[in-house]
Amino acid sequence: MSWYRNTVWFVKGLREYTRGGYESASKHFNPADMEVDVAGRSFLVTGANSGIGKATAKEIARRGGTVHLVCRNKERAEVAQEEIVTETGNQNIFLHIVDISNPKEVWKFAEKFRNQHKLNVLINNAGCMVNNRELTEDGLEKNFATNTLGTYILTTALLPLLGKEADARVRQQVVLTEQWAKAHRNIHFSVMHPGWADTPAVRSSMPDFYEKMKNSLRTEAQGADTVVWLAVSAEATKLPSGLFFQDRQPVATHLPLASTHSPLEDEEKLMAVLEEFSQNFRSSLPGT
Repeated sequence: MSWYRNTVWFVKGLREYTRGGYESASKHFNPADMEVDVAGRSFLVTGANSGIGKATAKEIARRGGTVHLVCRNKERAEVAQEEIVTETGNQNIFLHIVDISNPKEVWKFAEKFRNQHKLNVLINNAGCMVNNRELTEDGLEKNFATNTLGTYILTTALLPLLGKEADARVRQQVVLTEQWAKAHRNIHFSVMHPGWADTPAVRSSMPDFYEKMKNSLRTEAQGADTVVWLAVSAEATKLPSGLFFQDRQPVATHLPLASTHSPLEDEEKLMAVLEEFSQNFRSSLPGT
């Protein structure tokens, strides 16, 4: 019977991540949560030239926010910027070309940005799914450099800027979010799962999965829905900082039987290692 229960749970779990799962959950959404005007508020979205990042930037732009697109590829980013401005009529869409996998580049950008702009919401969307081991020019594994270290540097470098604003918010990976939420009480941190969405990253990095699931995948806008809700809705900040969300609801950070729990000392060691890496790259910049 335990095998049967686990199988039933697994199938149910699969459905929650699909388009059908979103459509079911969205029946309980309050439309008023998203009927907001965020003019005068500044949002930074990484990986914003396609997929969920672009969909997120577009929805924020529709609501009047100033949006900073942080992208690696200049040509694709310029196309995305033009598309967002044209579709939303919002001219306050700014482009920054940064490779999040390059720690020194991230430090340079962050220090320049915090001297020139204000920031209310940081959305760490950029990520990669490199299936074969690949090293950056700094000798870092590409997934780690992009998904973890680059995000850590960008967020910690911009925390002082976020701390100056009322209702400041950040989104990122589970462990980082939980640790930052404990350390920075004046900023609201959250992390979310977009479900399985039809994005360029999924198509290129998971081709077999895509072929099997393409008729059930969420749209990019559906994948971005909870990100936008966390970024603009007043309801989101009524919940505690540091939670993990799916379809606008806080959910458990660990799946049953997944064995993904890590001891507190391991999480603290991760933060210490990231800080050491971060400062080493910062100290290597000219003039520091």
